[in-house]
Amino acid sequence: MIHPYAVAAFLLAILPIIATPGASLTLLIQHVAAGGRRQALPVILGTVSGLYAHATLAIAGLSALVMHSSQAFTAVKLLGAAYLVCLGLWTWRSTTLPPPPALTDQPQRTGSVYTQALLANVLNPKAASIYLTLVPQFILPGRHFGGQILTLATAHALLMVVWLLTWTVLLQRGTHLLHRARFKRAVGKVTAVVLVVLGLRAATT
Repeated sequence: MIHPYAVAAFLLAILPIIATPGASLTLLIQHVAAGGRRQALPVILGTVSGLYAHATLAIAGLSALVMHSSQAFTAVKLLGAAYLVCLGLWTWRSTTLPPPPALTDQPQRTGSVYTQALLANVLNPKAASIYLTLVPQFILPGRHFGGQILTLATAHALLMVVWLLTWTVLLQRGTHLLHRARFKRAVGKVTAVVLVVLGLRAATT
């Protein structure tokens, strides 16, 4: 079992990364604004699932293979960037086209929101790099390798859940704004721009 001090140090190391606005927070703001706090759950579950996917890949050594192959890394980076850009363009388009009357105040299907959050995390090279650059620094030799990575991944997931839930509460305090059509469109457009910028940044860094 990994030492508690190592877990605490790992959380301190990734806290600035989590606090930096990314695709997960952007999707959370978009869907909570459109469908209420219930839409936070699939975003959080999708994000956590993505973190465990990266941890599983790290255990299997697949992430290391990708990071040490420039062609494979470039392919993953461009795939994730393309997904974020397409998601941003789709989000912008959805804010400019009024929905059918019967669907105006209905949130997106939970499965769709979960899939968006999952893919946004799985296809994010920055998330993969955490488990290839930071995690090895906190792994102790001579102990179960997989168990230590899963412990760090669980700590990472819990910190991410707390971060996203905190934002959900803050968003709910402005609930009177969240249900205004003009505010929803504004949030949707800002979300679209952020997603496109994140995608372009991922493709060029």
